[in-house]
Amino acid sequence: MTSLEIKGLKVSRGGIPVVRGIDLAARSGEISVVLGSNGAGKTTTLEGISGVIPAAGDIVLDGENIARSGAGAKARRGIRHVEQGRTIFPQMTTEENLRVALHVSASLDEAYGLFPELVQRRQVKSGMLSGGEQQMLVIARALVGRPKVIMIDEMSSGLAPVIVNRLMNAVRKLADGGMAVILVEQFAALALEIGDRAYVLRRGQVVYDGGCEALRKDPARLHHLYLGDSTAAA
Repeated sequence: MTSLEIKGLKVSRGGIPVVRGIDLAARSGEISVVLGSNGAGKTTTLEGISGVIPAAGDIVLDGENIARSGAGAKARRGIRHVEQGRTIFPQMTTEENLRVALHVSASLDEAYGLFPELVQRRQVKSGMLSGGEQQMLVIARALVGRPKVIMIDEMSSGLAPVIVNRLMNAVRKLADGGMAVILVEQFAALALEIGDRAYVLRRGQVVYDGGCEALRKDPARLHHLYLGDSTAAA
């Protein structure tokens, strides 16, 4: 079973500390939800793990510390980062976007099985897809790279609720299929419904590390955590 352990992660931007020594974990079959207000350090955390920006601390994948590996090496070892902004190759078709990331042991059937909506759009230039279809495409593209861990940053941004629910169900299927998932999400209630473990960040530190269900059932506590009420951080 895949296990990703992050210990003491520290990341700075322009010399200013943004992530201040956090610990978190992602395991096969589970979704680790990362929550927090704007500026809490959520995106920076994912960028530090994937190697998009330099980070200090330990990043241990299946018992091996890969913290000093670059972004490309981490991707080859099985960490896929679905960044904000739905980055696609707009002049390439849906299928061409998928094929550029296709692992030798993977099949496009996996992508189309997760998102059958893309089948009829396979020969359409990806720049012509809707926002929801583009988000399906970037997640599918990560999937065909055969990752052990997939990290998804704010996939619901700018999308209609019906599309967000569709994407949440797909992410749950990825975990149920054995993948380890880290999900940064602005819609906390929806993320907590599909997640297993939750981490709430505030000012670059973890103020909650526990089960999703307990936090979902106590929205007042979540509200206090976002605002930094120390009495709710235990």
